[in-house]
Amino acid sequence: MLNRMEMLRVFLVAVEAPSFREAAHRLGISPQKVTRAIKELERTFAEPLFHRSTRQATLTAFGAEIAQQARETLNQFDRLFLAHSKPKNAEIAGRVGITAPHAIGKLYLADFLKPLMHQHPGLRIELNLDDQLTDAVLSRIDIGIRIGAVRDRRFIARAVAQVPLKVVAAPALVEAVGAPSSVEALKSLPLSVLIDRNNGRPWPWFFSDGESYLPPSPAFSCDDPETELEFVLSGLAFAQMPHYLAEPHVSEGSLVEVLAHCAPPTVDLIVYRTQSGPVPPRVRLVYDHLIACLSDEGLFPRRSGHHP
Repeated sequence: MLNRMEMLRVFLVAVEAPSFREAAHRLGISPQKVTRAIKELERTFAEPLFHRSTRQATLTAFGAEIAQQARETLNQFDRLFLAHSKPKNAEIAGRVGITAPHAIGKLYLADFLKPLMHQHPGLRIELNLDDQLTDAVLSRIDIGIRIGAVRDRRFIARAVAQVPLKVVAAPALVEAVGAPSSVEALKSLPLSVLIDRNNGRPWPWFFSDGESYLPPSPAFSCDDPETELEFVLSGLAFAQMPHYLAEPHVSEGSLVEVLAHCAPPTVDLIVYRTQSGPVPPRVRLVYDHLIACLSDEGLFPRRSGHHP
C-alpha cells in the first residue's frame, strides 16, 4: 500500500502524463496501482480529482488546486532531504547537459542559470540550442526544454506553462496599413515568416479552429526568432510569435497584438529529464531551478487545464 506522499507523487505524474497507462509506464508500476492511488486520494479528500469518461479523464478544478499544492509540498520535502542528505561542506559540482530552443536559450537561460553558477562554482553547464533534440546529442543531455509534446517515453516530462501564439506588429505599421480583421485580410499586408532550421521550410501561421496560413510572398523570412523580432520592432512586417518573445514589447507599447480573436490553442512548455530513476543532486538542483523559472507567469502563462 502506498503512503500518502507516494500517492501524491503518483497523482502528479498522472496529471502530467497523457493517460493513466502512460503514467504507470513512467513510474514503472501497473496501471491498476495508479488507479488505486488516485481513488484512495479521492476518498481521502472526499472530492473527485478527475472527471472520467469511457475515453479520457480530465482534471477537475479541485484536482488542479490539489496538484499545485502537492507540487509545492513535494518540492519542499525534496529540498529538505537534499539539504540534509550530505555533509554541509559538500559542494554540488559537475557537468549538467541542457538542450533548449534557440530563442529561450539565448533570451532567458543565461539569467536563469547565473545565480546557480555563482552559488556553486563547480557546476558546469553545457547548453545545446536546438529546436529539435536529435540522437546525436541525446547521450549528452540531462535536462531538456521544449515547446509542444515530448514523445520519447523514456523521459520524465513535466508541462510547466502554456505558450500562446500572437500576431503582432509595430504601432506605426498598424497605423499606416491598418489592423487586419480576419486571416483573409493578411494577404494584403507585409508579413514575416520563420524558417525551420531542420528542413529549410517556412513555418505556417496557426489560428483557431485548425486554420493555418502560409504567406506566399513574405516581406521577410529568416531562421532566427530574435532577428525576426528586431525586424518586426522596426515596423517592417507583421509576424506570429510566441508570448514569451512578444509580451515584453506588447507591455511597453512597442508592439501591438492583432487578430487576438483568431488565436490558436496554446501549446505546452515542457521541461524533462532524460533519466527516469534517481538523478545526481546537481541535475536535480538545475531541473528544479529551471522549473521554478519557467513557471514565471509574466513570461510563461501557467497551464489551466489537463487532458490525461
